[in-house]
Amino acid sequence: MTDRAVVVVRAGALTTVQDLGRLGHAHLGVPRSGALDPAAARLVNRLVGNPEAAAVLETTVDGCALRPRCAVTVAVGGAPCPVRVDGRPAAWGRAVRVPAGSVLEVGAATHGLRAYVAFGGGVDVEPVLGSRSTDLLSGLGPAPLTGGTVLPLGPDAAARSAERGAADAPPWPGPPRELVLRVRLGPREDWFTAAALRTLTTRAYRVSPTGNRIGLRLDGPALERARHDEPASEGMVLGAVQVPPDGRPVVFLADHPTTGGYPVVGVVREADLGAAAQAVPGTPVRFVRVR
Repeated sequence: MTDRAVVVVRAGALTTVQDLGRLGHAHLGVPRSGALDPAAARLVNRLVGNPEAAAVLETTVDGCALRPRCAVTVAVGGAPCPVRVDGRPAAWGRAVRVPAGSVLEVGAATHGLRAYVAFGGGVDVEPVLGSRSTDLLSGLGPAPLTGGTVLPLGPDAAARSAERGAADAPPWPGPPRELVLRVRLGPREDWFTAAALRTLTTRAYRVSPTGNRIGLRLDGPALERARHDEPASEGMVLGAVQVPPDGRPVVFLADHPTTGGYPVVGVVREADLGAAAQAVPGTPVRFVRVR
């Protein structure tokens, strides 16, 4: 039994291990996966002195609680949330030294949805196809965390980063009051009427509570089809806006399938997807066409 490990005390609604994903395997039917807010994952890794691609924990809505078996440097970022060590308030967005046996409590998000927890040395679970990420769709990577799960940690090259005065995270801009998604139309925009394309880029949608790591589901006006058959299954990319039979668009996120049989009306710029991952249900959404 290694001392360089963390024990899950409370797993929360959904806490998973994530890094920057499994790139380059779509031709094998393997999604990218990885942190839904990669900028936040990179930042907490920098705060504890890790490489940006080190594996972190991604929590959803209500955080988690963890007990390290060894003293370890920790940083919590992403969605702002209360952080406590053995019941005492600790800093969010800054490297914190947590003693062995203490309980790190990552509380419920006060804004946004997903917080990220980095440990000095990174979460050192066994990689699958070059990544430690949990993929909810394919089942690759470690299972979502449950109480009692033990997570090994890598060697902590930055064990004294907190004592050295690691920099704070920049102020979080907060979840968007309106989520603006820049979209390039295609490849199947000709499957929709001209009125539907105007609807997509002029009408307001809202984030649905039924979304997950696979896709951001939207409530709002249906997009009218010009064709009513279905295309043959074809490749899907991150940010694809797929339109199922109910006509309401779904924006594919990190755990999206690599193929699909509903038409894709457009593709959202990857730079906008981190904000989409933090948009709470009910957030207004507006698509802006780019060329």
